[in-house]
Amino acid sequence: MSELYINGGKRLVGEVTINGAKNAAVAILPAALLVDGVSVIENLPYIDDVQKLKRAMEDLGAVATLEDKHTLTVDGSTLFTHKAVNEYVGHIRASYYLIGALLGRFKEAEVAMPGGCDFGGRPIDQHIKGFEALGATVTVEDGVIKAHAEKLVGTDIYLDVVSVGATINVMLAATLAEGTTTIENAAKEPHVVDVANFLNMMGANIKGAGTDVIRIKGVERLNGGRYSTIPDQIEAGTYMMAAAITGGDVYVRNIIPEHMYSVSLKMMEMGITIEEGDDYIHVVAPQKLKATNIKTLPHPGFPTDLQPQMATLLSIAEGTSTIIEGVWDNRFQYIDELKKTGADITVEGRTATVQGVPALHGTSVKATDLRAGAALVLAGLRATDGPMIISNVRFIDRGYEALEEKLTTLGADIIRKN
Repeated sequence: MSELYINGGKRLVGEVTINGAKNAAVAILPAALLVDGVSVIENLPYIDDVQKLKRAMEDLGAVATLEDKHTLTVDGSTLFTHKAVNEYVGHIRASYYLIGALLGRFKEAEVAMPGGCDFGGRPIDQHIKGFEALGATVTVEDGVIKAHAEKLVGTDIYLDVVSVGATINVMLAATLAEGTTTIENAAKEPHVVDVANFLNMMGANIKGAGTDVIRIKGVERLNGGRYSTIPDQIEAGTYMMAAAITGGDVYVRNIIPEHMYSVSLKMMEMGITIEEGDDYIHVVAPQKLKATNIKTLPHPGFPTDLQPQMATLLSIAEGTSTIIEGVWDNRFQYIDELKKTGADITVEGRTATVQGVPALHGTSVKATDLRAGAALVLAGLRATDGPMIISNVRFIDRGYEALEEKLTTLGADIIRKN
């Protein structure tokens, strides 16, 4: 099992280029299965979740070919089955998008119950509600989600909670349905818009993505084309905070600055200088940071996927900060690991109180999920007495391409040991 060894205390300086968005890529790849032809998807991150989804698509009969590390050509005309039940499929949380895509394509889907990171209840009841509203029957048998419909017919669907996964999944299923589907209380995240833009490029008719009402007019066929995914908002935020926690001076390039607005504002409240360009953010951080309060919310609020990283940053800020988790029930499972580094954090329900400490120290910790792993890397970059040794690196590899190489280029002392 791989481990990361970090000798902290090094100021990060330089520039880092952000890859394509993980959260967009893992939805766009299943969406490509709706295309009865060839689609070319550019700017994909080269990460474990993308490679596993590529394998799943191939097992379904698609021809998926890497043109280069970040470009995948998908021929969906050769699909021959609606079943994605191999064990590895269940290891990817985003495998649930295969349900919407296969249901839309075949009017039938069987997909292994999704896994991925475990930080509390992540129900798919809103997904199922949407599929059933379109005319499908959905059951769960022996760890497999089964959906079947004689036909899918557009309708009005109100999501009881704002759910990115349900919004995208219903959009996938409705793309080839008869008539018009309206999703109300839809998620507005950038990757929801990205999936809609991909489908429209392939011939779909989707309007309103990025607002809380999305309308999908069903089409008979998607014809294929070429599309480039958006930059990764969460990777960008992680490197912005890596610069900040080391008192660094870093240009974070190949991003969409407005996607980072809620993060940039909170970092500015902490005394960090944020300069925006057309496709970059320049982060310059002082040695001493100020405490602040955050609450994670659906977009355009503060992203829940940056909450663990922000908790690490706040742990060395002067004063007391409060973090309220407004999206997931139990995303503070990583706190016990972070406290091993010297962080002073107490948790009650969905609220964490962070008392800033003057220093973090190196120790042995383990990643409990993808973003928690990133948070521990940030702690390692700050720690000054002894190496930080992080195990369960497989979680980090799910969502960050070439993490140690990028940090090394910025001046970090970080290596991977197998």
